[in-house]
Amino acid sequence: MKKLNLEGMPLDDLWALYEQIGTVLSSRIVAEKQQLEKRLAQLNGGKELDASVLLEFKTSKADLERPRRRYPKVFPKYQNPAAPSETWSGRGKQPRWLVSALKTGKTIEDFEIRDTDLKKSSAHR
Repeated sequence: MKKLNLEGMPLDDLWALYEQIGTVLSSRIVAEKQQLEKRLAQLNGGKELDASVLLEFKTSKADLERPRRRYPKVFPKYQNPAAPSETWSGRGKQPRWLVSALKTGKTIEDFEIRDTDLKKSSAHR
């Protein structure tokens, strides 16, 4: 196949080529659609499919989506000692307060919430 120098072509020639490609593509798409419809009719036992049956096959993404599954609540495993209201469950991205504390040399075990901490926090409620 001959390679075209598209950068050097005049704008009018490029536009004509664009229109020509568009017409060729649309005719090929129509032909392929007709072939697929014939194949579908063969698979359906020779019965022609009417528009209502074809519309049943066309479902939107919203029709296919299921409601999101409910997950159990994840309790926090780590707590910021400077601000006890800042907690992290250990899932997802580490919070900024933990990242900065780890950079100073502390370990993640220093921030673990122990059972005694949970009893203290539940007694205050």
